Amino acid sequence: MRPKPSSENPASLEPVRAVIPPHIQVHYVPASDVVSFFEASRCHPFAIICFDQDTSFLAQESPCPVVSLNLPQLGGPPVAEVWTCAPPSTYRNIDGISFAMTEQILFGLLEIGESHELSLETLAFSAYRRLLALTRTMGYSHLLRIWNYFPDINACPAGLSRYQQFCIGRHEAFADGQPDFKKLLPAGTAVGTRSGPLQIYFLAGTTPVTHIENPRQVNAYDYPSIYGPRSPSFARATLRQSEYREHLFIAGTASIEGHMSRHVGDLEKQTVETIHNLQALIDHAHQLHAADNGRGDWQGLFKVYLRHPDAVSTVRSILKQHLPSQTQIVYLEGEICRSELLLEIEGILQYQVQ
Repeated sequence: MRPKPSSENPASLEPVRAVIPPHIQVHYVPASDVVSFFEASRCHPFAIICFDQDTSFLAQESPCPVVSLNLPQLGGPPVAEVWTCAPPSTYRNIDGISFAMTEQILFGLLEIGESHELSLETLAFSAYRRLLALTRTMGYSHLLRIWNYFPDINACPAGLSRYQQFCIGRHEAFADGQPDFKKLLPAGTAVGTRSGPLQIYFLAGTTPVTHIENPRQVNAYDYPSIYGPRSPSFARATLRQSEYREHLFIAGTASIEGHMSRHVGDLEKQTVETIHNLQALIDHAHQLHAADNGRGDWQGLFKVYLRHPDAVSTVRSILKQHLPSQTQIVYLEGEICRSELLLEIEGILQYQVQ
């Protein structure tokens, strides 16, 4: 990531149109233009993610999963994250999971309301059991990326934070009958919303993918027990390669070196440390798998989660100096899984195969 000016207003960039089917692609589209975007596009709806917006009109008209997250967008016109596919996908709902699928890839959404009768640990275990059962049954057994959202992620109602409780349930679901499950874990994100149910959306495919770790960090699934009874179950990134397009899915990345949080209380230094981690991860992926060797230009889409809304101008200024010009960024207010961390950044790099 060479220092270049960044475009942090996604609405100002023209979405890339479909060129060669079959493939999936991700776009940041002005929320008010989503319907017209599909009318003008040669691609088809695969999934739509909105942030703190009314999505009822989309859910009625879009034959794909529609995710509505209570994560207020910070600055700029409201945008939606729009996933497209070519050719059209099939849209179904099984066991409370709505999903769209092509011959090669599946996008699923699972939402479960919390209750006093069930702990978050139990809820996460049940959700992941259902997720894993669906992907295996439908023939999409290779997980690419999982996003997890739920409120009060840092609250400690019973000695453990809600994030630690979630990690226990997720870990137990993955480990059930899979002694080598760590090698299969995809890139992941867990962020705290203002309100809402446990929301999990995910990508899975029919062909193997490559999971990648960061040389600057301890693998999340190998964290010591000081971070909870069960380590977080995710990889730092996942690379999906295909004949037409490649995607590098980057997990939620924060100011962590080794396994320890760095620069507690210092927003600027945490931002720079996070950028260093992103750079190291992307470089490592390119070195190991030549993700950009012989390929065309890549497009980067990033989501920046900020604990405090007033931090957005500082973080935007720093990222403008480090992220490439083809990067699109959405800033969201969300709680980070560790209470001392002030921001987290995730991304998707899209490579056009020449």
